[in-house]
Amino acid sequence: MEISQITFNAFQENTYILWDNTNDCIIIDPGCYEKEEQEELVNFIEGNNLNPVKLINTHCHIDHILGNKFVSKKWELELYMHQLDLPLLEGAGRIAKNYGFELYEGSPYPKHFLKEGDILEFGNSKLEVIFTPGHAPGHICLLSKQDNFIVSGDVLFNGSIGRTDLPGGNFDTLINSIKSKLLILNDDIKVYCGHGPFSTIGKERENNPFL
Repeated sequence: MEISQITFNAFQENTYILWDNTNDCIIIDPGCYEKEEQEELVNFIEGNNLNPVKLINTHCHIDHILGNKFVSKKWELELYMHQLDLPLLEGAGRIAKNYGFELYEGSPYPKHFLKEGDILEFGNSKLEVIFTPGHAPGHICLLSKQDNFIVSGDVLFNGSIGRTDLPGGNFDTLINSIKSKLLILNDDIKVYCGHGPFSTIGKERENNPFL
């Protein structure tokens, strides 16, 4: 499986495109807001002859869903997310205005709710859903056992962890999610974060000052 990161919007949010030898791909947390950012995503998809088949949110804070409507409409994709983040999705319009995202057009309603242990399939690839609340009530991570990586959203960063001072956040819950769901994984698992550079489970277990 191939994975590419494109960083969008004022929050420097990492949008991920995952694909395999079938050229089917999934788009995770589209943060593209400005027209130029939308065009960058389209150019990447079309330039690599990819066929988007799923739209997934690890969680529904505004910086991770700014491009939901654009992506859903452009490629006729249905939204996958955890049900506990539905209040964040539904309240995103107000939050967008607070942060100056006046052009935010809302998000499609999810057609698929994900839960712990679900398997997302596309092309010849599979991702396991891991429920990791704390940064957001319905936060999920996506694990590829075959290719040794996890898309961690805003749960675990390179040298840091997600904020817990936003609505629905809880520090103890977040730490429990990281220790019981992520740090049990193999050291060589790459961690693709919602912001900043990638890391590995082993590096974070040994060096993350919050853990």
